[in-house]
Amino acid sequence: MPPKQQPRQQSVYVSKGARKKDEDSGTDVGEGTDEWAPSKATVRPPDQLELTDAELKEEFTRILTANNPHAPQNIVRYSFKEGTYKLIGFVNQLAVHYSQVGNLIPKDSDEGRRQHYRDELVAGSQESAKVIISETEILEEEEPKEAEAETGSQTDVPAAEASEKVTEESMTPKQPKEQKLTNQFNFNERASQTFNNPLRDRECQMEPPPRTNFSATANQWEIYDAYIEELEKQEKTKEKEKTKTPVAKKTGMMSMRKMTSMESQSDDITKVTQAAKIVERMVNQNTYDDIAQDDFMKQSRGMLLLYSMKNPSFPEYMFSSDSGIMCLDMHTDHPYLVVVGHYDGNVAIYNLKKAHAQPAFRSSAKSGKHTDPVWQVRWQKDDMDNNLNFFSVSSDGRIVSWTLVKSELVHTDVIKLKVEGSTTEDLEGLQLHAVGCGTAFDFHKEIDYMFLVGTEEGKIYKCSKSYSSQFLDTYDAHNMAVDAVSWNPYHTKVFMSCSSDWTVKIWDHTIKTPMFIYDLNSAVGDVAWAPYSSTVFAAVTTNGKAHVFDLSINKYEAICSQPVVARKKNKITHVLFNPIHPIIIVGDDRGHVTCLKLSPNLRKMPKEKKGQEVQKGPAVEIAKLDKLLNLVREVKPKI
Repeated sequence: MPPKQQPRQQSVYVSKGARKKDEDSGTDVGEGTDEWAPSKATVRPPDQLELTDAELKEEFTRILTANNPHAPQNIVRYSFKEGTYKLIGFVNQLAVHYSQVGNLIPKDSDEGRRQHYRDELVAGSQESAKVIISETEILEEEEPKEAEAETGSQTDVPAAEASEKVTEESMTPKQPKEQKLTNQFNFNERASQTFNNPLRDRECQMEPPPRTNFSATANQWEIYDAYIEELEKQEKTKEKEKTKTPVAKKTGMMSMRKMTSMESQSDDITKVTQAAKIVERMVNQNTYDDIAQDDFMKQSRGMLLLYSMKNPSFPEYMFSSDSGIMCLDMHTDHPYLVVVGHYDGNVAIYNLKKAHAQPAFRSSAKSGKHTDPVWQVRWQKDDMDNNLNFFSVSSDGRIVSWTLVKSELVHTDVIKLKVEGSTTEDLEGLQLHAVGCGTAFDFHKEIDYMFLVGTEEGKIYKCSKSYSSQFLDTYDAHNMAVDAVSWNPYHTKVFMSCSSDWTVKIWDHTIKTPMFIYDLNSAVGDVAWAPYSSTVFAAVTTNGKAHVFDLSINKYEAICSQPVVARKKNKITHVLFNPIHPIIIVGDDRGHVTCLKLSPNLRKMPKEKKGQEVQKGPAVEIAKLDKLLNLVREVKPKI
């Protein structure tokens, strides 16, 4: 825009004398002065726009608002409820340019009054000090005069004492009275204590009940005669009842009741038998209550909770059940299907796509449920008709295959566990077998029909889906119950087991003796192979520790032993590796779940050498484990 033309400023140069003369005469002396004034020329930049008068007169308005121009307008937050990122509508527009904390106190406040009172005390003390100094100077000047006055009469002494009292009163500063602050929260508290009456004991002694001693010897003939006499009495009474009329029957019943009451009164021992039994049971229950009361037997309701690592504070899905849930397994191809095993022996399938909390499918007594708690369930490949299929193991000794056919669970008993060497024959020649209690099982990764079953007796059975009455092999694995068995994810011949006898054993299923044995000094609750290495596995014990082994680094002891939970309160029961990330998850018997991340030292990979590529893959993992097993395998002598 071109600059607006400004009116010329006229400058007048007049001497002082001429200025006075003009003022006196009142004549105008401004004519012709414009010619002598310096002219001002406007300078225009070369890139200035040339605007018309209409454009120059156009007004541009700007509106000032309270919004912060630098505030972000695209903030989004993740909504766990809707599962998406949502834009936040409200943004804080406040921008603080300067802030300072003040220390001013109102005069009317309590603190202001206290400070004012302190200032008055300090000012009063300073004034009193000045007065004392001035009076001491005056007294020093008057000392010689007082010495001369002492020779005078004694009548002046009281007057001097009075003057001294007056000076002392004037010297002491008058303290201002502190204004009493009213307590706005004043209250009165009243209490009283009643008299406790002393306790009094009342005791009484009753006469002991009469006792009678009865002793006799009996042989088989006397017992036989007693039974015959009793039978004859019963037959006679039946005959009499048939011949009697209804009135006679009533009178006979009354007489029989009187006779029985008389007999009960005569027999003093039978009076206290019931009470003695009750007292005996009460004493035994109080003595052995800590042993009899088992928390595991107090199973009531159960819950199935599914968490996400992105939100570990609250579950994504929550399902409740009437019985405690002992185990679960998620389908690999259909991860929304979760099968669970209950404490009451039932199995159920939950569908996460459905909103209701009840299971989509559930077994019942008619459909062949287990009679004992279900310890493990495992999904298997679909059958020939593409029906969903899973297996379950229970303490009742049954390995059951469940198939979902037309929205119903159909069961098939694959095998019934029997304890070998426990067959007995009864009087009729029938063979009785002791039932083996199954606690854990695992299916082979490549051979579909082969699976392992661990029992409470400490044995491990190698079974086949095709043979329901015979085991493929039996391993005398442990001295106590087998808590878990697991096939190696890489090596097809190697499996691992753990037990309450404090040991973890690694086996070759073609050899009946273990390859490696590890004693962890506490009952082992669970073991799991690492998905990224054939020589790494984890074990958890009831003393609250998690142990991580790597046989390629140290084949004698764990490379890491980490306390996870309190030793006295919680017992760890399960452990599992994440199939992708270096994370293990640990669960205890109090319902707590702990996620642990493996440090880089626990997941070391082979180092790359110069000019050589690091070989990876299943073949490398199998060769690595075979190298360790060859060190402990027994060399067979050549024939």
